[in-house]
Amino acid sequence: MATPMELICWGSDWGLPSVHTDSLIVMAYARFSGAQLKVLPIDLTWRTLTGTVPALEFDGTTVTEPVHILSYLRKQRYNADYELTAKQGADTLAFIALLEEKLRPALLHTFWVDVENYSNVTRPWFASRTPFPLNFFLPSRLSSEALSRIMLTKGEPPLHSISEVEAKIYSEAKECLNLLSHRLGTSQYFFGNMPASLDAFVFGYIAPLHKADLPNGQLQVHLKQLTNLGQFCDAIIKTYFVESASGLSPASQDAVDANLQKLTQLVNKESNLIEKMDDNLRSSPQHRPRRSDLKPSLISEERNSSMPA
Repeated sequence: MATPMELICWGSDWGLPSVHTDSLIVMAYARFSGAQLKVLPIDLTWRTLTGTVPALEFDGTTVTEPVHILSYLRKQRYNADYELTAKQGADTLAFIALLEEKLRPALLHTFWVDVENYSNVTRPWFASRTPFPLNFFLPSRLSSEALSRIMLTKGEPPLHSISEVEAKIYSEAKECLNLLSHRLGTSQYFFGNMPASLDAFVFGYIAPLHKADLPNGQLQVHLKQLTNLGQFCDAIIKTYFVESASGLSPASQDAVDANLQKLTQLVNKESNLIEKMDDNLRSSPQHRPRRSDLKPSLISEERNSSMPA
């Protein structure tokens, strides 16, 4: 039996398979392309938190970063972009670059720099899933890295203070969301009726913003006004990730159905065996069961009289 591909990622919450943008991108693309991944969420027993997440491990190879992981999956013949035209492929690259440049800085600020969101949502969540003693400083380190990345990419002159940079990144993020909403329109996905890599990237970027309960969410408020993007996220969750009515994912439900079929066969086999035993029992000599016509009081008197004095 072939060794399954393993994906190390941050775990699920908020109704999402992962709260982490890059992890969501890879998980969504895997579902779109049919790649079977064994998901290994980071938890209190994870071996290390020094590596890059998400990380795909297969056959002695470790691949990190969504772009590289998706490329690796394509080489394994899991290609969600197989039916795209050359123009659609070029549009995909352009939109992914737009997401990285315009939307990611605002998401980093929303979850990792904004004091209210970081203190009440982000830090408690990541700390609760990080081994001791890393839970004391890992969230702070990630927050510092987020702020440094924002200032490095968006803090060019004449924008020097974080307040000036904040105003710029949120303005650009809202424009990016508007463009995505306009491009999606009334379509189910960005390139027709089947999701592709661009859908995975957009889902990974906006799903946490769509589902998280943020105390300070100016960008979240703007996203909620773009109803087609919210419906886009909900449709992907429902189609590819939502648990069924029995509380199981589609893959788990298939396993349950297979086990149920085996159980049904076993029950039918046992029923046939019992029926055969009944037939053999009926054909064998039988003793009639003894039935007493005496009343309980008379039975008691009869027993007393038969007992020795």
